[in-house]
Amino acid sequence: MADPSSYRPKPGQIPDSPGVYKFRDDHRRVIYVGKAKSLRQRLANYFQDLAGLHPRTRSMVTTAASVEWTVVSTEVEALQLEYSWIKEFDPRFNVKYRDDKSYPSLAVTMNEEFPRVQVMRGAKKKGVRYFGPYGQAWAIRETVDLMLRVFPVRTCSAGVFKNAVRTGRPCLLGYIGKCSAPCVGRVTPEEHRELAEEFCDFMAGRTGTYIRRLEREMKAAAEEMEYEKAGRLRDDIGALRRAMEKNAVVLADATDADLIAVAEDELEAAVQIFHVRGGRVRGQRGWVTDKVEAVETAGLVEHALQQLYGEERGDAVPKEVLVPALPEDTDAVTQWLSERRGSQVSLRIPQRGDKKDLMATVGRNAQQSLVLHKTKRASDLTTRSRALEEIAEALDLDSAPLRIECFDISHLQGDDVVASMVVFEDGLARKSEYRRFQIKTFEGQDDVRSMHEVINRRFRRYLQEKENTGEWSEEARQQEPRDQSQELDQQDQPQEQLEQPRPLLPGESPLEDDGRPKRFAYPPQLVVVDGGQPQVAAAKRALDELGIDDVAVCGLAKRLEEVWLPEDDDPVVLPRSSEGLYLLQRVRDEAHRFAITYQRSKRAKRVRSSPLDEVPGLGETRKQALIKHFGSVKRLRQATIEQICEVPGLGRKTAESVVVALAEAAPATPAVNTATGEIMEDNGGTRHD
Repeated sequence: MADPSSYRPKPGQIPDSPGVYKFRDDHRRVIYVGKAKSLRQRLANYFQDLAGLHPRTRSMVTTAASVEWTVVSTEVEALQLEYSWIKEFDPRFNVKYRDDKSYPSLAVTMNEEFPRVQVMRGAKKKGVRYFGPYGQAWAIRETVDLMLRVFPVRTCSAGVFKNAVRTGRPCLLGYIGKCSAPCVGRVTPEEHRELAEEFCDFMAGRTGTYIRRLEREMKAAAEEMEYEKAGRLRDDIGALRRAMEKNAVVLADATDADLIAVAEDELEAAVQIFHVRGGRVRGQRGWVTDKVEAVETAGLVEHALQQLYGEERGDAVPKEVLVPALPEDTDAVTQWLSERRGSQVSLRIPQRGDKKDLMATVGRNAQQSLVLHKTKRASDLTTRSRALEEIAEALDLDSAPLRIECFDISHLQGDDVVASMVVFEDGLARKSEYRRFQIKTFEGQDDVRSMHEVINRRFRRYLQEKENTGEWSEEARQQEPRDQSQELDQQDQPQEQLEQPRPLLPGESPLEDDGRPKRFAYPPQLVVVDGGQPQVAAAKRALDELGIDDVAVCGLAKRLEEVWLPEDDDPVVLPRSSEGLYLLQRVRDEAHRFAITYQRSKRAKRVRSSPLDEVPGLGETRKQALIKHFGSVKRLRQATIEQICEVPGLGRKTAESVVVALAEAAPATPAVNTATGEIMEDNGGTRHD
């Protein structure tokens, strides 16, 4: 536990101006981000007597090892920078948004020639109109199905649309009147776009215009004794009204507003949001928040506003936002929201009338959400805590292993040998920390030797990061053995490709000051290997060679689910009903899944390899162009250099390389005349195919 006085800034160092500050731990991880009108006054609050601090604040300042800050011009800039850093660094002591699922929205792709109505999740795209979000995707589909009677907009995918254009036949919706079938020219692109715009207007709340227009058309058709048309219009009006009934009127003045309510206790808070457009509830969402920092309702509201509107622009930010409590910097938050919308936004607490009543309804939803969450999570949280305590007791650890790393080796009869590393923190999978390895120092099947190599490479990287940050003493650096055959490289990679560390430039600091988690910067309390005593001994030997003695090691053997410890002849047998054993099994199974997935992908890539892969400078696009031009690799092998040069983008030098590569890949082909591209027989004659 660190003493805050050891890293407290000197008097006069902290500026008395707005800014954003970061606390870092001894591994240089950003663990807390905050903003302040006056950095000097705010930071001084963290360095008072520990007894006077809130327990969560006290835990944060004793975990931290340094503090730094960035000065900004205005409080609005501080708000924006705080949001950006929280999103980038994911600090452990800031409010956590546990519910990270994406909510579906009704989207109209106005950026396409023929706009399409569909369900969309994830990041919003430019040129697409969004309505929602909705709690369930089926609610969107029901609404769209009713509205397609009146607004027969395209809903098909690009593949279905292109197929209909090619065949000249529309899909089923085109035949039953729920699509205007622009794919076969029943309507022009302009007429279809007008339909899409009317669809968007109706969804935006301008419903009365279309209902009244259809009623006038229905009466006119009846007067003209076109009863079939009048009956169809009557059904259309009914469909629109049923679609409107799915979103009941809650505010009579056609208000566009978001209502945010919070229900909280000492540890957690539930946030609920109702999206009201045109006086109707168009969507609802919510999440549960861990109160890992000392934060009041006003602070939770500010975090909710950042979460909701941090990535939004324009009409996605409503004219009015109703909250249960105003943030501390109300003016700054209001200005920030107005800038994101492009016009004035009202942020206030409803005091009377329909809006206050609706806010009470949102509040009841938040309270019910918190109760439901606590009911579901109670057993899970208790179980995870008990599992970690059982593991610590069984393995005779000093404390519960809050970070567990598990390693597994996977191969197919000695080919494509790979390894995986999965990470569990607080009993939950931390997938962003997963890593995968290729075994490089030898070929063939040897799980024990493979395990030694992987553990060695993982913890060499850890020591390298400690050396970069100055945490590793000069004495330890001199004692650390060097094995050039096992130097780290790009194969120690996460699920996406990582770049090779470059050497430092003259005068450049070895510290990576961005606060992001480095590849192998944080040591686990427990290393679990998939295997028995030989694998455990290999892992322990790798750690001993590196001088690491503060990481526990164990192995979990599949046969009897026995836990093996280094230098113990007998395994530790946990009861079958043990939560600790169940957690170790989950960790081991996840490592096995991740390893075998990587091994299969490597094998599939090798099987799919083509002789063209070996041609230097021949990218995927030109390879596809070659295959498309000749129809197959067999026909391409029969082609001359001049014929290959006819393919757009292929020069003569590349064509010669293609001919040579294909010839070398075909054992039956003895030689190639690179001047003509003709395939030669063994006796020097030309073979004519």
